[in-house]
Amino acid sequence: MAKRVLVVGGAGYIGSHCCRLLEDRGDEVVVFDDLSTGHRGAVRSELIVGDIRDPAALRAALRGRGFDAVMHFAARAMVGESMVRPSLYFALNVGGTANLLDAMRDADVPAIVFSSTCAIYGAPQTQPVDETHPKGPLSPYGLSKLQVEQMLETCRALEGLRASSLRYFNAAGAHPDGSLGESHDPETHLIPLALAAAMGARPPLEVFGDDYDTPDGTCIRDYVHVMDLASAHALAMDAMLAGSPGGAWNLGSERGHSVLQVLESVARVTGRPVPHRIAPRRAGDPPALYASSALIRAELGWTPQRRDLDGIIETAWRWARSPRW
Repeated sequence: MAKRVLVVGGAGYIGSHCCRLLEDRGDEVVVFDDLSTGHRGAVRSELIVGDIRDPAALRAALRGRGFDAVMHFAARAMVGESMVRPSLYFALNVGGTANLLDAMRDADVPAIVFSSTCAIYGAPQTQPVDETHPKGPLSPYGLSKLQVEQMLETCRALEGLRASSLRYFNAAGAHPDGSLGESHDPETHLIPLALAAAMGARPPLEVFGDDYDTPDGTCIRDYVHVMDLASAHALAMDAMLAGSPGGAWNLGSERGHSVLQVLESVARVTGRPVPHRIAPRRAGDPPALYASSALIRAELGWTPQRRDLDGIIETAWRWARSPRW
């Protein structure tokens, strides 16, 4: 049976891809977004423009609409900015989520899927990182996401809220048909930056460090396709609406690729070399970070379908050549 879902932050990169998946399978989607970082053009369902720091706007969006669940993507998500403006991250990411949970309770919405992050773990002590790894976020951004997870766990225990937290590793790629993609200002993610450099649309890419203890000296990360992230959200929601209390799971491809391997893949896909230069290391960058997704595979049956790096980059390249916003 079709679900009715409020997607908070549904005009953003991952949220819009999740909306598309839900719409394509027949669910009814309403998007709530302040459009500060999202794009109106990414929304093809009903759009309510509002800020999660505004409790009245959230109550109005939820009241009397008969939503089965909420998917929550709205957040500030730049580590560097969070180091300079931590209060903004706590006000929006944590305070905004508290407002959302209050409005959900008032409207009798029973379930929420939360967009979390591997940043809650901090520097990896073991690889691959699984859900038992100690949590020690290194930035206010990571800390704000961990605090939201703790809030959800508390509401699950004390109020019966069904809540799931999905901890992304490196979201990447775009919708296979080229109609949705990644568009941040400023852009900080490696793949779109490398594609722009290959196109000559930006200066040569800076590779931060080539002397790490990795096979080629550059950092290794786990890139997971955005549509695989979307499918995990749908699975988590469906499980809760079937009676599960929810849970917390890592989402990654379980494969690590170095920065230089990404640049080589971009060159193969585009037929163009990626101009780049070696720059000093950035503080806080671990040499390697990749996921174990064994728990969600066992509990929800989620398996990423787009694990090939060239395939992931091909979808991003399709978008980069003709972005719609």
